[in-house]
Amino acid sequence: MIDKKVGSIIVFVIFILFTVGSYAYFSNPKQIGIISPLTKYQPPGTNDLTATNNPDEPKTEVCPINGEYLTETQKSKWEKRRPLGVMIENHKEARPQSGLSSADVIYEAVAEGGITRFLAVFYCQDAQFIGPVRSARIYFVRLLQGYGNYPLYAHVGGANTPGQADALGEIRDLEWGSYNDLNQFSVPFPYFWRDYERLPNRATEHTVYSSTVKLWQYAASQRGLTNVDKDKQSWDENFVSWKFQDDASKSKRGTTSKISFKFWDSFKSDYSVDWVYNQENNVYKRVNGGVEYIDKNNGKQLTVKNVIIVFTKESPANDGYEGGHILYKIVGSGDGLLFQNGQAIKISWQKKDEESSIKFYDENGKEAELVRGLDWIEILSVGNEATY
Repeated sequence: MIDKKVGSIIVFVIFILFTVGSYAYFSNPKQIGIISPLTKYQPPGTNDLTATNNPDEPKTEVCPINGEYLTETQKSKWEKRRPLGVMIENHKEARPQSGLSSADVIYEAVAEGGITRFLAVFYCQDAQFIGPVRSARIYFVRLLQGYGNYPLYAHVGGANTPGQADALGEIRDLEWGSYNDLNQFSVPFPYFWRDYERLPNRATEHTVYSSTVKLWQYAASQRGLTNVDKDKQSWDENFVSWKFQDDASKSKRGTTSKISFKFWDSFKSDYSVDWVYNQENNVYKRVNGGVEYIDKNNGKQLTVKNVIIVFTKESPANDGYEGGHILYKIVGSGDGLLFQNGQAIKISWQKKDEESSIKFYDENGKEAELVRGLDWIEILSVGNEATY
């Protein structure tokens, strides 16, 4: 019979060996694909994105979302899927974010407390990593509704206090909402995961990541949503693209070199925005809180072709939520500014109903032509000002 003291030692040794062995096994994502706090997680299927994009392949195909010329290889991918909207946060601890430079269109508005959030719309290009992903807001749902029949929406929870700001309630009530909704609370690993390399200097809520490859894969395999739905209806049957134009020649580019604005006065330092125009490359470079805004995926400063400011009514939801949900009047019309080709253009905007896309018009009532490439749309309260 084994002495109790010896038995205790044997049990302790077995426990140590089991613990060390388990850690060695489970900390290696190549074994079973789980998350390690010490190892960069690489979701399956995302390591071949660059291999399929030949830099020498001619760009002859027009992306229907933003007019950018891309390759036949890229078109062969986007024709088999539908637009994907992803909620990406802009809390100071979330920076640098990943994947925004691969989006087709980005919308920015305050989520709460003067802190802005992004709705990044992906369709024509892939992002190996996207994030940090955060919660849904009702006005971003409304903007995404303009992308055909019907887009995907990736987020982590959302505003759910009863009232006008109830984003999750609105998604449930939409005819397509719960089916096309990719809420992380109901979509399992490995389609969302936490990047623990961001800890310990950031709160856990700033660590949720995903990938366009994985989200489109999940939509197709688990929901039957590709470019068509289960009823064989194509997402773009009623979708109407914006109007596009090529870059202006250098001699016709303007000299509006910098656009500056803030969302809320008390949060100017961290959430003020500057767009600095580079005339040579005809792009606007983003500066956020006085710091160059970098995409963590490529380490480069984010640039866009068009900066569009939409002025609309901002109001408190008054729904009792401690953080203070707010509302933006996205359905309707109003004034705005379009910055492109180094020029500032006064415009009006219109979104006729919830499922219409937002459109932009010049002072003569003609639909504005956007320069081909990434568009960034800023949602500002009426009465706010932009200097340029």
